[in-house]
Amino acid sequence: MDLTERTVGKNYVYQGKIISVRNDDALLPDGAPCKREIVEHSGGACILYVKEGKILFIKQYRYAYGEVVLEIPAGKLNPGEDPSQAAYRELIEEAGVTAEKINLLHVVYPSPGYTNEKIYIYEAIGGASGDSHPDEDEFLEVEYIPFDKVKKMLASGEIKDGKTIIALQNYFLRH
Repeated sequence: MDLTERTVGKNYVYQGKIISVRNDDALLPDGAPCKREIVEHSGGACILYVKEGKILFIKQYRYAYGEVVLEIPAGKLNPGEDPSQAAYRELIEEAGVTAEKINLLHVVYPSPGYTNEKIYIYEAIGGASGDSHPDEDEFLEVEYIPFDKVKKMLASGEIKDGKTIIALQNYFLRH
């Protein structure tokens, strides 16, 4: 059975700096008309960095949730930017760490029901610490947390960011 839906028309409702919102006309696999609400996003990249039994985290206030969120370094992709370069850039900007090498762990679809966003999850191999250079509108703190505490935080639900949870679970499954 062909499960493909066809786009008949893309109708932009809003076009912003970070997202665009569409209310599309589409056809279901059986040909019946339907509407699809889509949030367009350029995607993002994040990177897990481990040093001496500790994991690098960024604490940052996330306006949409109204709270400080613990995450691995991450950011949105610039137009045409290679995701690996974005991950590398974010590690330097947010934490001042220059990785020797990075490996792709996953490409995840955070909410496939309404957005085309893809998040590329990387792991840094090796690295050297230096000065961070956050964007002028970024206010964040860097924290290294030991493995045992991170595992407890995962188990208790204290870590809530999806991309961070995926990266951590992947790491702990492999080690």
